[in-house]
Amino acid sequence: MTAGAPDGLVLAIDVGGTKVAAGCFALDGRLVAQRRLRTQAERGAAEVVEHALAAGYALCRQFLDRDGGQLVGVGVVSPGVVLGDRIMLAPNIPGWEHLSLAQAVGAALPGIPAAFANDARAAALAELRWGRLRGVHSGLYLNVGTGLSAAVVIDGRVMAGAHQAAGEIGYARPVPGVGGPPHLEALIGGRGLGRRASLAAGHQLTAADAFAADEPVIRQVVDEAIEELGRHLANFATLLDPQRVVVGGGLMNAADLILPRLRIWLDDVVPFPPELMAGAFVTDAALHGAAAIGIDAATDATSGGLCQPSGRLVESEPR
Repeated sequence: MTAGAPDGLVLAIDVGGTKVAAGCFALDGRLVAQRRLRTQAERGAAEVVEHALAAGYALCRQFLDRDGGQLVGVGVVSPGVVLGDRIMLAPNIPGWEHLSLAQAVGAALPGIPAAFANDARAAALAELRWGRLRGVHSGLYLNVGTGLSAAVVIDGRVMAGAHQAAGEIGYARPVPGVGGPPHLEALIGGRGLGRRASLAAGHQLTAADAFAADEPVIRQVVDEAIEELGRHLANFATLLDPQRVVVGGGLMNAADLILPRLRIWLDDVVPFPPELMAGAFVTDAALHGAAAIGIDAATDATSGGLCQPSGRLVESEPR
């Protein structure tokens, strides 16, 4: 626990395209309890956040009532560019672009220090502080889940970019003719992969179903997706020269299929191939990242509440 830090718990919320994760964390980063909810995006952005905060607070309240202490911080992460009054580049939840997370959290949990960030960059911060990016000077975090995104670590900092859009690799363009999708996320992101596998199979499939399938037509869809991801990852690694690439996200349940193929691309293309490994948190790194920024808010750390000696998350208002 940080010296002089308040005694209590931090509430972490990770809002994704298909699920919301809520967790209660001690100030040393230890997970006390967590709960998963369906996002229910059809209910709209405000109700999604309200429901998540209520469920998360109720979860933490059990432990606070039993052990004493108080809720001392909140961290909320989301896909896209998270600004004070809106969230950009997050199309999976209706109304998300008009939502102010700060206002919603302030109304639900008044007076509690709060912080907000992009989910992939928060996940990279968790890996930098407590996981597989710890001690890494230059690294790359790759999130392969419902969507597709990345985060860049340079000199121990998670970089946001001029418009807080660094790492939005889902918008990269696949090689023409590979499956047809206009953006990389539609090819390898879980939602897009499930859709394409369903079309190929003639019946409804999820991305997890596609990775588990033996039918050649479905295997071809999966193979094309992994190959294209490997090609792009090799190009990103050539540009950034990372020491280590850490991969997380829901599709890492199929890590035995994904990582060996990515390793081949890195070894064949990159002049100085980086290390490649699954994340320490694998499918819940963003939740731990939400805890990290919530802990920073609670302990009144430097750099706007988003800095610790063991890792920094660099955010700035877009121009």
